[in-house]
Amino acid sequence: MCSRKFFVGGNWKCNGTVDEVKKICCMLNNGEVPCPNHIVKSMLRTDFQVAAQNCWKGKGGAFTGEISAEMLANLHVPWVILGHSERRQLCGETDAIVAEKTAYALDNGLKVCLCVGETLEERERNETGAVVARQTAAVASKICCWANVVIAYEPIWAIGTGKVATPQQAQEVHYNLRKWLDCYVSPHVAMNMRIIYGGSVTAANCKEIGANPDVDGFLVGGASLKEDFIAILNARNYQH
Repeated sequence: MCSRKFFVGGNWKCNGTVDEVKKICCMLNNGEVPCPNHIVKSMLRTDFQVAAQNCWKGKGGAFTGEISAEMLANLHVPWVILGHSERRQLCGETDAIVAEKTAYALDNGLKVCLCVGETLEERERNETGAVVARQTAAVASKICCWANVVIAYEPIWAIGTGKVATPQQAQEVHYNLRKWLDCYVSPHVAMNMRIIYGGSVTAANCKEIGANPDVDGFLVGGASLKEDFIAILNARNYQH
């Protein structure tokens, strides 16, 4: 039986002055979060890792406003979030572009938190499984190794709306996505893939959602800027 390590990401989005970042880092450093060590390097404990919210789909160059995977690697930023619905919807990123970005980031030594998820209209048409499978399949066509990928299921209708998928809805999508990986990628990848949930996750709902066997953590938006984030980081620990 696989024991997947619980994974929680905090997506600060377009937030954070210097003073606000210092306050959040202090909160994380002082939070009662189980970790292998308590050494503080710069502002954060070393058991917390930093992620970029986006990167370019290829080598750097004349792409004003973008940041390349090479630049992130050079800055020792180990993770990047790709395919977030805000990038897909506001910036017009297609499945193909997200797949291209993912492959290039992995090839340049980054780890990827790959976001997938459906709109409210797609859910109401019972297309959730097909949408998530389509988005994941685009990436599967471009990469061979999934060891440095975490998949975040984020129903678009639940991001920043206060609405949240029920624990049963989250488990169903995660289970079906794992089954898709088993059929179309490999049983090994399916068993070891961390599939995390995002969409109005709070201290109040994280324990129930995190208790599901196929929910391996969270990608947290607004709550990652607050002290509630410590409770979310500890969601799985509360189950034992």
